[in-house]
Parts: sequence; structure tokens; C-alpha cells
Amino acid sequence: MKDLTFGTLIAVFEEIFGRATFWTMVVLAVLVTLLFVMTLIRERGVMSRSFLLAQLWFPLGAVAMVWFVMWITSSRLGDIGGPIDWIMLLGLGVWGGLGAVMWAYVIGAAVRRRGGRMTGARIAQ
Repeated sequence: MKDLTFGTLIAVFEEIFGRATFWTMVVLAVLVTLLFVMTLIRERGVMSRSFLLAQLWFPLGAVAMVWFVMWITSSRLGDIGGPIDWIMLLGLGVWGGLGAVMWAYVIGAAVRRRGGRMTGARIAQ
């Protein structure tokens, strides 16, 4: 593999996760990101208290993502070898943590909206 192209990366990820699982993860990531952006637009900024509470989900999302990838690839922590493995593990944790924070913020905004109360200071207006 001399050239690293976008198509090559997609083929590698499809091989690792399986075609259906990979594209399901891509669709879910795009959906959560769109919902997060729509929530920010609707609220005209980030509600600081809600965002702080959503950040509590980061560690759970990071652990869940690492566990999911280890499960889907039939790997163990003992299989981690070189520096690239540790960088990938860290990257997966950050990706899962950010996804959990965005998801928790979106759900929190939906619950706040249903309850009829919008409390907390806005970070950006």
C-alpha cells in the first residue's frame, strides 16, 4: 500500500468492522452531529450548565467506544503493542467521549424543552 487515499481508508474500516457496522456508525455519527448543531442553532448558543452536565458523560462514552471496538474486532488490551496502537486507542476514546457529550446535550435539550424551562447561562450568543 504505497498511497493512503480516502477510498483505501474506507476499505480498511469496512474490513475491520464489517460493511454494515461501519456504515451504521457513520450514519449515527452524522445524525448525532446534525442534531447537536440543530440544538445549538435552536438555543442560539451553548447553555453552560447543560453543557457541563453533558460533559459528565465523556468518560462513559470513551470507555464504551474502546470496549465496542475491542469487542467487534475480537481484541484485548493485551494485544496493544506499538505507539500507533496507543494513539488509536486514545483517539477512539476521545471520539466516543465527544459523541457521548453531544448526544447527552441533545437529549438534555429535548428534556428541557419538553419541561418548558430553559435555565442556565448561554456561552455564545
